Amino acid sequence: MFPDVPHTGLPLSGLVVIDCTIWQQGTYATAMLADFGANVIKIEGPDSPDPGRGVGEAYFESHNRNKRGIVVDLKTPEGRETLLRMAEKADVFVQNMRQGVMENLGLAYPDVKARNPAIIYASASGYGTRGPHRLWPAMDILGQARGGTMMTQGPPNLPPIFSFTGMADQVGAIALSYGILMALWHRARTGEGQHLDASLLGGQVMLQSFNITGTLFTGAVPPRRSREESAPLWNVYQCRDGGWIAVSMTQVGRWWAPFCEAVGRPDLRDDPRFNRLPEHYEHRTELVAELDRLFARRDQWDWVEDLCGKGLPVAPVQDYGQLIHDPQVIANEYIVDYEHASGERRKIVGPAVQLEGSPGSIRCGAPDFGQHTEEVLLEFGFDWQEIEQLRHRPAIGGRAPRAPAAPPRIAQPP
Repeated sequence: MFPDVPHTGLPLSGLVVIDCTIWQQGTYATAMLADFGANVIKIEGPDSPDPGRGVGEAYFESHNRNKRGIVVDLKTPEGRETLLRMAEKADVFVQNMRQGVMENLGLAYPDVKARNPAIIYASASGYGTRGPHRLWPAMDILGQARGGTMMTQGPPNLPPIFSFTGMADQVGAIALSYGILMALWHRARTGEGQHLDASLLGGQVMLQSFNITGTLFTGAVPPRRSREESAPLWNVYQCRDGGWIAVSMTQVGRWWAPFCEAVGRPDLRDDPRFNRLPEHYEHRTELVAELDRLFARRDQWDWVEDLCGKGLPVAPVQDYGQLIHDPQVIANEYIVDYEHASGERRKIVGPAVQLEGSPGSIRCGAPDFGQHTEEVLLEFGFDWQEIEQLRHRPAIGGRAPRAPAAPPRIAQPP
């Protein structure tokens, strides 16, 4: 049905995905599938390109690499029929519109299932498909807020702290791609398609599984703590050059003596305030202050290389400027080269998981608006006469060159 493509050796080659997603939560899920060979067709409206195009080039490229793009006006009967005809030959249909939008377009799960009973229909939502608030609008920062992560981060004397922009969206995307693969495996065994949903809220709850379970078991809500109130050897310390180091040695009986010997402080090793429990934690404010003075004597990477070389679990606290040059990031190809539409070789974040025999890859950048409309429709069985008729209606083809600029903090449709 579809022509041979260079990535036929990838694990998801041959998988056909209709991608009706915008912004980030849904788009990154389908990008993850595309990285491993899925044939992902991005659908945009002629007057409504993905608003992610207006956020910035890096934003759109990151979430739409390895995809092909077509423009179909789903508000017209001909456009709707075009998409349903494509869905007949697809494996997966993905959408992240606010609940009710796809129903109004006649493209909800029952509509698509009627044309392809084996379809996997995947929805990325804000608060799930059930419950009194399922229709409420949700965006990334709201998922973080309602999902509890804001109230666990930072010291208690500060307002709630949200994570990096897009954190809830990214977690939701990972959960959605995970759900799609499970549904495909179920279909491989039974022949049954189904609808699945992954939400911002559900992703945040999943992310904090054991922490939330602790509250379920004990009834206690973990307090926010200042750095001085936290475990001294599960903490961060600033070094002489202004960089920070993270240490991860909660088992005091195992790590305390080797740590003190490694940093040349036998006096701390033998100090009864620090060398046993519960005194170690009872005097944690004093110990954190002492370690602040200790780590301020040397530069960040001096400490990291020295202590890691001695077998102690520490790591540098890095900003993005450091991260992109990290030798482990480079060696494991977490950042890779790819050919940008401009013809330049650029760097981009690659797949986080690599299969030894069939690793994922970034083969091309994000599509231009409507770039592959005719090419894709021909592959789905439309002939040139039908394509010209659809363009004349007009049910395909762009009427707006780009989406208007949008504030980068938004990562989920309103």
